[in-house]
Amino acid sequence: MTTLNLDALVAIDVHTHVHADDHGHLTMDDELLEAAARYFKEDAPQPTVADIAEHYRALKMAAVVFTVDTELATGHRPVSNEEIAEAAAQYPDTLIPFASIDPARGLSGVRAARRLVEQHGVRGFKFHPSIQAFEPNDRKVYPLYEEIQSLGVPALFHTGQTGIGAGLPGGRGIKLRYSDPMLVDDVAADFPDLTIILAHPSVPWADSSISIATHKANVYVDLSGWSPKYFPPQLVRAANTLLRHKVLFGSDFPLITPERWLRDFENLEIREGVRPLIMKENAIRALGLRDA
Repeated sequence: MTTLNLDALVAIDVHTHVHADDHGHLTMDDELLEAAARYFKEDAPQPTVADIAEHYRALKMAAVVFTVDTELATGHRPVSNEEIAEAAAQYPDTLIPFASIDPARGLSGVRAARRLVEQHGVRGFKFHPSIQAFEPNDRKVYPLYEEIQSLGVPALFHTGQTGIGAGLPGGRGIKLRYSDPMLVDDVAADFPDLTIILAHPSVPWADSSISIATHKANVYVDLSGWSPKYFPPQLVRAANTLLRHKVLFGSDFPLITPERWLRDFENLEIREGVRPLIMKENAIRALGLRDA
């Protein structure tokens, strides 16, 4: 049960990353983290759950927190979903814990999803198809989506290009095609009761994400991973009109801070009536927070 004071919150950031646990273990190896920092031009820290809570509480914001399970693809053990959820439970006024399960974990991943929601209070799941190297519409993944849908929590998919592996030879083997949002359109059609969030402006497939979110009632778009001054113009137009109830504030903290994101968002041509929808109200609906 959430104890968020929704009326008192300034905003809800639906996309923040836990890069380190309390024992100093990092969510990815040094090469990938350093490549991401160069890509975003940020000397980003490696925040723990407590660090994120302190940062967002000071801003009077709530934040969705998660790691990415890349162990089977990279050999690097991720920060524990259970530890993130348990740590987030200490800050119920600020943090909303998501988990990440590599679909390649098969039946054990399906079982873990239910356990994480029912025993650890997880409120959604994060997928990164490019790093986890899977096609979102692969039928082998459908049992996991079925379980998440039955649990009544959202699934958030990375879409578009990624800073992870950027600038490295071969991008460290990470393939962008897995993050084409049109692959998620199949999932949205086949699981109409599953709330889906397409993360990021989906470059170079921004038009696809706009079309999917317009067509599918269960699909939202988060604006994380890009400074608003670089948003594709068609995304800005859609956010002001067709998608005004479907677009969500997300930063990609720590690689982009909410302060940096908001500075650029202030200069974006967004209608005043739309700003509160993007900053908080749409997230409340997408995450089911008023029903919690």
